[in-house]
Amino acid sequence: MATLYPSLEDMKGHQILQAQAAAGVRTPATTVVTEKPKLVSGTGNVAPPVLYPNLAELENYMGLALSSEEIQKNLLPEGSTALTPTGPSPGQLVAPLSGNNAGLRRAEIKPGVREIHLCKDERGKTGLQLKNVDQGIFVQLVKANSPAALVGLRFGDQILQINGKNCAGWSSDKAQRVLKKASPEKIVMVVRDRPFQRTVTVHKDSNGHVGVVVKKGKIVSLAKDSSAARNGLLTHHYICEVNGQNVIGMKDKQLTEVLSGAGNVVTLTIIPTVIYEHMVKRLSSGLVKSAMDHSIPDL
Repeated sequence: MATLYPSLEDMKGHQILQAQAAAGVRTPATTVVTEKPKLVSGTGNVAPPVLYPNLAELENYMGLALSSEEIQKNLLPEGSTALTPTGPSPGQLVAPLSGNNAGLRRAEIKPGVREIHLCKDERGKTGLQLKNVDQGIFVQLVKANSPAALVGLRFGDQILQINGKNCAGWSSDKAQRVLKKASPEKIVMVVRDRPFQRTVTVHKDSNGHVGVVVKKGKIVSLAKDSSAARNGLLTHHYICEVNGQNVIGMKDKQLTEVLSGAGNVVTLTIIPTVIYEHMVKRLSSGLVKSAMDHSIPDL
């Protein structure tokens, strides 16, 4: 199994660190290497071959907005195999540039299924609206400050069971009826995280851009050689989340503000246009804008 990285930039950065380790270049614990390798006597003043740039040169690597402090902060502890020529364990996630990014963790789409316990508010509402897609039941809307929001349900989550009953084949109306009739004290659901969506981690350039053009929430264009293009973002996809925060229903100006305040490492959750438009079909755009939960999830 190959080593996994949040982004292409993380992969390239890790390759640089591995090459330095293989060449015997050590990076001090709190400072970044800024000197070129010294010439060794007896070699005819020939410097050893430079395989990759050193950490200081990463500051302008691929046009990114990086700092030496950021890189150092994200380095694994001394003695870790991730910075040795042998490399990390297969399947290990290595992120020398993204580091232990909170947005990356908030946006994670976990494999497997989980059980949640939901209740109703004083009005007998869960704050949840469900939609049938391809014989499955999915979360179409989570209202802000509702019981559904408090238990961490998100747009696009698949509901597999409600109170022990399998949801496969149910209509949207049947799913809502079952919720309406359920006990207000406890509704047990089995959920799979957002199977139609995927996350892409990108890095801002020195101008604070990731290289994506969005209109009404949909990606319509990618800047050439940008982090968005390098990491496989696609047009004809809607942005559902920025660093785990739901942005569906936001105006483009609001979405731009969220992106601006998201830090240098941004994880976008996207969904194909054809699936998104089917999921929000017959859902009032006004309701989405006014009621959708846009809070930042807890870790």
